[in-house]
Amino acid sequence: MIPIVIIGSGMAGLACARRLAGAGLAAIVLDKGRGIGGRVATRRVGDLQFDHGAQYVNAHGAGFTAVLHSLGNAVGGWQDGTGRSHSVGVPGMSAIPKALGAGLEIRQNAQVARLVQDGDGWALHLESTTLRAARVVMTVPAPQMAGLLGADHPLVAALAPVRLVPCLTLMAAVTGAASFVIRQDADDPLAWIAQNSAKPGRPQGAATQWVAQAGEAFSQTHLEETPTEITARMLPLLCNRLGVPIDRVSHASAHRWRYARVTQPLGQPFLCSPDATLYLGGDWCIGPRVEAAWTSGTAIADDILARG
Repeated sequence: MIPIVIIGSGMAGLACARRLAGAGLAAIVLDKGRGIGGRVATRRVGDLQFDHGAQYVNAHGAGFTAVLHSLGNAVGGWQDGTGRSHSVGVPGMSAIPKALGAGLEIRQNAQVARLVQDGDGWALHLESTTLRAARVVMTVPAPQMAGLLGADHPLVAALAPVRLVPCLTLMAAVTGAASFVIRQDADDPLAWIAQNSAKPGRPQGAATQWVAQAGEAFSQTHLEETPTEITARMLPLLCNRLGVPIDRVSHASAHRWRYARVTQPLGQPFLCSPDATLYLGGDWCIGPRVEAAWTSGTAIADDILARG
């Protein structure tokens, strides 16, 4: 039996695994995808690069500040053109989870289909195998918990107040000079537009690389459209905001984040079963910040260590 399995290699899962490893307690991290970090992500297309999820991280507490400092050259400063400074991964946002995940046992392309309590532990049913674990930490988005645990599980019922909203993201390479670094307008269909090329360590070339993220209403309305359809809707809007003709676009693609931003958090760092063999956590516990995910994952690890 594996002592601890963490489902999800986003910031919460990595924070939990890192804190446990620092105390000499190894955990296995499972992730259904090919990359780690969840929404702290970077998309590479040939020589182009886009931070298509979290645009930056900011530390408010001493603990997360220390973590970012410990990552050294994987984190740099970014002036967004409005007088504000943010921390970003270098050469992409994905550098942050890669640095946090170094030395951990992370199994990718390992999707857990079902989780069932089995005697004094848990059975994790994957596509081609079943793992048994004494403790399981689940750091997937709150709405996905029911599919793994069953809708009637007591901890799933406790998640009812949590709300997450989607975000549609457009990635585009546009030739010509850029007139701004970021443009933010919550009432615009494109609520956030950022010149990705302006961040430190990003590829430079004839084309400026842009990331545009749609607002909640636009994202909800067009959530089920294909990436091609989403691109066709968002690209003319971006060109309009940039003041450029569409023939200046050399690349455009879209990504759909179904559970992008927490609008109603749980209000506590994590949930735990009465026997302390199952933990649920993530940014959805605390709020819509990368630091919130780190705080949740770290709190889970601290609770496990305190129980021995």
